[in-house]
Amino acid sequence: MKRVLYLWVGLIFLVAAALPQPAYVSAASTAAAFNDIGNHWAKDTIQAMVSRGVLDGYPDGSFRPEEPVQVDQFVKMLILSYSELHQNGSRSWKTNFLNTLSPENQAIIKQDYRYFSFKPNTVGYWAKDFIDIASDLHFLNKSRYTDFQGDMTRENVAEVLYYTLQETEFLEDGLFGQKMAQSYGDITSATEREQRFIAEALVKGIMEGYPNGFFGVGNKVTRAQALVILNRLTDKESRIKIAVSPDKLERLVPTQAGGDKIVIFPDKRMWDMYDSLAAIGQLRGANYDLFDTTLRLYKDQSEKEQVQNRPSGSAAVQEEAAIWLDPAYNTFGITIRLRDGSLARNQEVVEQFANGLFGYNAFAFKELFASVCDKLSRGEAVTSTYSQIGGDAVNVLVDNSAKTVIFTVAAKK
Repeated sequence: MKRVLYLWVGLIFLVAAALPQPAYVSAASTAAAFNDIGNHWAKDTIQAMVSRGVLDGYPDGSFRPEEPVQVDQFVKMLILSYSELHQNGSRSWKTNFLNTLSPENQAIIKQDYRYFSFKPNTVGYWAKDFIDIASDLHFLNKSRYTDFQGDMTRENVAEVLYYTLQETEFLEDGLFGQKMAQSYGDITSATEREQRFIAEALVKGIMEGYPNGFFGVGNKVTRAQALVILNRLTDKESRIKIAVSPDKLERLVPTQAGGDKIVIFPDKRMWDMYDSLAAIGQLRGANYDLFDTTLRLYKDQSEKEQVQNRPSGSAAVQEEAAIWLDPAYNTFGITIRLRDGSLARNQEVVEQFANGLFGYNAFAFKELFASVCDKLSRGEAVTSTYSQIGGDAVNVLVDNSAKTVIFTVAAKK
């Protein structure tokens, strides 16, 4: 009996040895066992990302960190970076990732990819589902690629980052990014379109140039570099901190999604007006918030919570008033919705803003503001109008049915 058992065991080992070996070692194998990352600069990130199942090593115990990563491999890694690996080997989307998506993209995942397995296809092209979902979420345009087995270049990666950030976060101030990109000696070898992508990747602190002063346009992205880049994309705390210069009218402003956004102001006037927004908002107690360059004013805490918690892209519930700055177009503005009591609640705020913006011409703006709002409040039909106050052009856009007025101030030259 024992002899028969030994024969069976030996046969099992022979059959197992004859089976084809997988291209990669599973995430269950520890990254610490890799024999070629001991002194590698990205060792910690490689170990962390491998433990999350984003990328695996090879059967010979190597990771091959300097090997180029292909387009389809990078797309798969991108999708897996936004998912959680569970103990039973299954995966699911990270909740914070789903919350960043637009209602359209959330619907795409729920409806079109309800049974998405996060695993390569076993029949047909292995990467098809990863590429399809990335394309449907607008993270990349798959029609731009003729060869998904080609190596990713640094500008290719920057393009994917740009569109992914556009769908999951926000795009930074283009002028600031352009300044960063132009500091690299080889940036002009990239197309104007590619420079925009590179600039965004730089200003987000997700990519960086080389010590020789070059960005590396045309260079292939390695497996190690890809993991570091994707780790920075999905973990904001790991991003490179970008310094801003107040002397150049640059500043970091908080965003509603969390974190900060870099803004370059066109002149000292708007820079100073941003400083005044927080102080003006405090006139309303806790019934305000200041994100990006917009101060939103609420009737009460209930309205504040409803607006802040509304679904992304929804305008069903809106704040009763807003004061905003638009650095890109050097304009200022006030939007007020004439609900019961909104004029009285926000009168002091509007007056303080007008004083700071117009100086000794503030009285003329206050008269214009009061006249338009009073007429609309009484139910009179009010037409949109244009006025000149000092050196500023003031456009008044009126929506009579919604009882909403937008005052836009074009900064004086």
